[in-house]
Amino acid sequence: MSVSQQHSGQGHGIGEGVLRVLFGGFLAVAAIGLALSPWPELFAGITALVSLFAAREWHRMVRAPAKAAEMDRKALHIQTIITGATTACALTALVFQTVPAALACLVLGTIASYIWAQRQDDNPLWHAGGVLYIGLPCMALVALRVFPLQPQLIVLGLFLIVWATDTGALVFGRLIGGPKLAPRLSPGKTWAGTIGGSITATVVYGFYIALFGFDAESAMVFAFALSFVAHGGDLFESLVKRRFGLKNSGGLIPGHGGMLDRVDSLFAASVVMAVLVFAFGFNPLFGGRVL
Repeated sequence: MSVSQQHSGQGHGIGEGVLRVLFGGFLAVAAIGLALSPWPELFAGITALVSLFAAREWHRMVRAPAKAAEMDRKALHIQTIITGATTACALTALVFQTVPAALACLVLGTIASYIWAQRQDDNPLWHAGGVLYIGLPCMALVALRVFPLQPQLIVLGLFLIVWATDTGALVFGRLIGGPKLAPRLSPGKTWAGTIGGSITATVVYGFYIALFGFDAESAMVFAFALSFVAHGGDLFESLVKRRFGLKNSGGLIPGHGGMLDRVDSLFAASVVMAVLVFAFGFNPLFGGRVL
């Protein structure tokens, strides 16, 4: 490689890093605004929009090789619409606090996606699974924003844990390096980054809960545990991308890849937090009333 090529590569890397920071900051500010907004309908609407972008990436990613080569856009669009419409209907039902209707929407959408993909001979289990993979986390997020007594604080806290995990993993992974976490699955992830991300989430969430005078020590233990769920969500999407020979789920967000590349950790963590809150009455704020 020539000197000019080296400088070009370095410049490209710096430009990519700047884009990552700029768009990451913008998305974080927008997400915080939504979390603190007094309108759960707005939160649900934006979540539905995110699900539509995520659905397009998922269904394009998991297509059977023959179908992907044919580039049958109509079939892909219909799969995307099924998942997007399913999620939108389920989230609307949650906003109106009708949980059975939301679950019914999810089940019907999953069946419809399977039948359509089966008729196309196009990986029906993967497509139907995508409805659940996208729909359940979106429902979990909106449910956390609608039902608890302190919804804004809970959702913002969830965001902070996930963001701190991802950011800490990136920073510590680059600074320390060392042994790879899962070299075949995701060559860029290291043990140092994984532990560093979890420690970052622990500290950030501890400070967050301490601001309200609640039990910060217990909150830190919880954040440390939930951060590994976030890591798991990231690894699961890496597994799917590796299974279908892709590096990123898409190119929607400059410096970050696709929508799924940004929400994979959040999807996993949101479902676990929703189960803890609604099935077990868990208080993720460790103070005040939640339900």
